[in-house]
Amino acid sequence: MFMNFNEVIKTNKQNIKNIIRLITREDNEDLEQEVYLKIWKSSDKYEEKGSIKSWISQIAKNTSLDYLKSAYHKVSQASTSDEFVVTSIKDKKISPDENALKLERQKQIVKAINSLKPKFKEVIIMSEINGYTYEECAQKLKCPIGTIKSRVFNAKKELAEKLKDLL
Repeated sequence: MFMNFNEVIKTNKQNIKNIIRLITREDNEDLEQEVYLKIWKSSDKYEEKGSIKSWISQIAKNTSLDYLKSAYHKVSQASTSDEFVVTSIKDKKISPDENALKLERQKQIVKAINSLKPKFKEVIIMSEINGYTYEECAQKLKCPIGTIKSRVFNAKKELAEKLKDLL
């Protein structure tokens, strides 16, 4: 399938930014570029079985989660050497302590989402991470929109309880 890459970027740019911001809690242009590069490199593998938006959203989500895992791994493997401190500080405005707290917070959020009941987790990922409307979720899951709204409400309620220490 031929993919107009400029059009793909233009129509999915905000969705990609939102997914990255939701998962990493930061605006990260490097991650955006990495997502675009992965889309371009794997465009020949895209099969028109689902929407291109969901395919791109999945790439953005996986790239963001990989980033979190690698960033967490770097912090958890931390040594006190000056070389590590210099290489691990990406943004001079954020101290290493703030960065570690941020990574821990992100880890707790991912863990809380993963601990939801499958039906709740599914709608939270679809609506909040992948950016689908309630109508799109209802169509994909083949259930009434009221069910989707209820599941999202209950999932957010559970997440608020699980993450109350972060709020």
